[in-house]
Amino acid sequence: MTADDAGTEADSEAASDDFDGASEVSDVLPRPDDPLAEAVEAALAGRSAVVAVGVPIRLLPAVLAARERSSGDPWRIACRPGVVDALSRALVLGSAVAEAVEGGEIRIRTGEPLGHGTGGTLFASPDRVDALVGPRGGRTLATTAADAQVAAAGSEAVDGTRATAESRFDAASAATVGMPSRTRLLAHAREVLDDRFADDLAALLASLAPGEFGRTTGVTDRTLLVALAARHDHLFRDLRAWVGTDGVGIAPAQEFTRDRRALVDRELIESIKVPMGPGRPMFRLRAVDDALLRARPEEVPSILDGRFALPTDADGRIRDDASRGGRRPVWERRRW
Repeated sequence: MTADDAGTEADSEAASDDFDGASEVSDVLPRPDDPLAEAVEAALAGRSAVVAVGVPIRLLPAVLAARERSSGDPWRIACRPGVVDALSRALVLGSAVAEAVEGGEIRIRTGEPLGHGTGGTLFASPDRVDALVGPRGGRTLATTAADAQVAAAGSEAVDGTRATAESRFDAASAATVGMPSRTRLLAHAREVLDDRFADDLAALLASLAPGEFGRTTGVTDRTLLVALAARHDHLFRDLRAWVGTDGVGIAPAQEFTRDRRALVDRELIESIKVPMGPGRPMFRLRAVDDALLRARPEEVPSILDGRFALPTDADGRIRDDASRGGRRPVWERRRW
C-alpha cells in the first residue's frame, strides 16, 4: 500500500467514525473484547519515535499500553477533537495519560476534525506506518514497512506518510490534561487525608479499566471516592479539600454532596454531624455496611454496583422489599 492509498482509505474511515460523537470516555469504554485495540497495541509495542495522529478515545488505552512496553523518546500523539477534554472527567484513563505526560513518555495535542482532507488515524515510526482503514464495524490496520528486503517504493511510502503524520502533529493544538496524574493524586491524598486512603486509591486505580466509573455512569468516580473516604472515617470537608479545584482538581467540591447523600440513602455510609453545636456543620463519613468495610479496595466497585442496582423509593432510599428479594414476610401475606 502506498502513502496515498493509506491516506485515501483513512479519509474514508474518518468520515464515518463510530466515536466522533462521543463526548465522554465512559460512553466508549470499557470494551472487553476489542480486536482492533489489541491489534494497535501489538503493532506499536516495542517501537520507538512513534507519531500517532487522529487517535480516538477507543484506541488511546491501547497506545498507552504499547508505550509502557517501549522505550526511547516521547511518543507524539495528536488526538481527535474532544478527547483531551474528556480526559478531564475520566479518573482512570485521565490520570494514566497525565502520568505518562508528566513522566516524559508522551506528548499530547488536539488535532483537527477528521474527514475534511486532513487524513485519518495513522501510527508512524521510522521503519513502519500503520493506518486505520476499512468500513465502519470492520476497520483494520494496514501496514507499510520499510526494510532492506522491501523495494524502494516501500521506503518512500513510509517516509512520506511519516512526514505527513509529523506535519499533522506539528499543526495540532497544544493541550493540557485536566485530570491530575496518579503520582500527584496519591501524594496529595497522603498529605490531606492519610496513607490508608492513598493505598486504597492506588490499588483501585490499578484494578479499574478505562471508562469505568465515569461521569455518565450510575455510580460515578465521585461516588467511589466518597465511599473510600468513609472506609477510613474521614471528614467530608477534608475529602472535598483534596478533590476540589483548590486541591488536585478532580471535580468541583460541591459536586460531591449528591454522591454522599446517595451513599447514605443506600445505607452504605452515614454522615455524622460534628461538632453538634451551632455553626456550619461538618460531616464525618463512616462506612456502616460490613461488606464495604471488609472488602479489599478492588472489591469496592462491585459492592457499590450491587447496592446501586437495587430499586429505590421516591426519596432515593432502598425499598423495604428490595433487601428481601421481593418476598413478603409471612405476616404480610394475604390469607385466603
